[in-house]
Amino acid sequence: MTSVRDERTVRPTEQDELAAAGSELIGGPLGRRALPGSGWWTPVRVVVLVVIGLFALGMVQKMPCYDWAWFRGASSQYTHACYSDIPHLYIGRGFADDLVPYFDRLSGDMEYLEYPVLTGVFMEVASWMTPSGGSMQHREQVYWMVNAGMLMVCAVVMTVCVARTHRRRPWDALLVALAPALALTATINWDLLAIALTAAAMLMWSRQRPLAFGVLIGLATAAKLYPVLLLGALLVLCWRAGRWREYTTAVLGAAAAWLVVNLPVMLLAPEGWKKFYTFSQERGIDYGSFWLIITQRTGKAIEIDTVNTYATLLMLIMCGGIAALALMAPRRPRFAQLAFLVVAAFILTNKVYSPQYVLWLIPLAALARPRWRDFLIWQAGEVMYFLGIWLYLAYTTSGDKRQGLPPEGYQLAIAIHLLATLYLCAVVVRDILMPERDVVRRDGSDDPSGGVLDGAPDAFVLGESRPRHDAHPGEARGGVGCGPGVRQNRMFHVKHAPREV
Repeated sequence: MTSVRDERTVRPTEQDELAAAGSELIGGPLGRRALPGSGWWTPVRVVVLVVIGLFALGMVQKMPCYDWAWFRGASSQYTHACYSDIPHLYIGRGFADDLVPYFDRLSGDMEYLEYPVLTGVFMEVASWMTPSGGSMQHREQVYWMVNAGMLMVCAVVMTVCVARTHRRRPWDALLVALAPALALTATINWDLLAIALTAAAMLMWSRQRPLAFGVLIGLATAAKLYPVLLLGALLVLCWRAGRWREYTTAVLGAAAAWLVVNLPVMLLAPEGWKKFYTFSQERGIDYGSFWLIITQRTGKAIEIDTVNTYATLLMLIMCGGIAALALMAPRRPRFAQLAFLVVAAFILTNKVYSPQYVLWLIPLAALARPRWRDFLIWQAGEVMYFLGIWLYLAYTTSGDKRQGLPPEGYQLAIAIHLLATLYLCAVVVRDILMPERDVVRRDGSDDPSGGVLDGAPDAFVLGESRPRHDAHPGEARGGVGCGPGVRQNRMFHVKHAPREV
C-alpha cells in the first residue's frame, strides 16, 4: 500500500530551517504524532485567518491617511506612507458625480477612465455601495472602506487558490498570507481583482480544467493586462509536452471571456474603451523603473516612442531567453516557475513600477520558490522600495527639502527593488537548471500546478535530435539522475512511482 509519508501534507517546518525557527514563536514545529489538518484547524482555514489579519493590519497602517492626510495636502500622505489611489479617483474619475465609466467624459486631461473594463466595473460597483449623502470627505472614506472590503475578499480567494494549487503543500500559502508587501500595498489600487482571478485560473489548470483556466485568465486580462503573459509561458510548456489540444482550449476560453467583457464597451463606447490602451502607450517614463534611473542620472529625456520600442525589445529578448530555458532545461520547468519568470520580466523591463505591482508576483513566487529565506529577501527589497517611493514623493512635494528622500536615495531604492527581484529570478532559474534544488520536487512530484503537464513525457526538447518518450520510475523520487544535463522531464508524478509496502 502507499506509504503515509507519500500522502501526507508537506510541513515547511520539516524542510525549511527558517520556517522551523519561526515556528518557535507559536510553540515550535509539529511533533511526529501530531495530526495536522484534523478538526477545524485545517491548513486552508488557518491561512485564510492569517491573511485576513494581515489585511486588517494593512488597513490600520492607512489610518493616518483615512483620518486626515488624504484631505490635507499631498506631502502628509507620503510622509506617513499611507497613500491610496482609491479615494482620490473617487472624485477624480467621476464616481462621486455618478458618471458612467467609459461612456461619460471627465473634465481635465483624463477624458475617460484609464482602467481595463472589469476593473472599471469593480470601481463602479463600489461606488453604488457608497452613500451619496454627507460631506465629500466622508464619502471618500466610505468608498475606500467599501473597496477595502471587496479587495479583502479578493485576497482571501487568492490565498485559498494558492493553498489548493499544490495539493500536498497548502502551507506554502502562508508565504502569501504573511507577505509584508501584501499588507502595505493591498489597498493602494485595484490590482487584487486580477490577481485573485489569475490565482483561480492556476488552480483550475492544476485540476486539469483548461477551459475554466482560459475563462478565468480572460477575465483577469479584462481587469489587468499582465495575466495574458501566462498564456505565453504555457505555450512553451505545452509545446515541449505536445499538449496542443488543452492549450488551444485554454486560449479559446480566454479569448471568449475577454470578448464577453470588453465587446459591449468596445461597440457602445469605443473612445472610452481604448483609453486604457492609448494611456499605456502614451505614458512616459515613471516611478520605479530603471528607465527613470537612466534619465535622472544622465539628465536627458527619452522620447516615449523610443522607450516603448526598447522596452518591448527587452521584454521580447527576455521572453525568448525564458522560452529557450524551458525548451532546453534538463527537466521541463514547472508552470509556476515559468509564470513567475515571464511576469517578472515584464515588471523589470516596464517603464513604470507602481508599488502595488509587487502583488502580481507574490502568489507566483509562493508557488515557484516556496522557500522562506529567498521569499523574505525579496520582500525586504520591496518593502524598502515601498518606503523609498513615498519618501521621494514627500521630498518632491514638500517645500522643506530636509524632509523625505532625495533623487539619489530614490534611485538606490529602485536599484534594491530591481536586484531583489532579479535575485529571486536567479534562484528560480537555478531550480530549473538543477531540478534537485527545487523544494517542490524533493518528494518526487513533477509539477503539482501543471495539470495535464504533470508527469507528461516530452514531445519536443530543443537541442535533442529525437525527443524521449520513456520515463524511468526510479527517477520519480528525485534521486539518481537529478543533476543538470539529464533529460528527465519524463519522470512520473509520485502517483506513478513504485508503491512502498
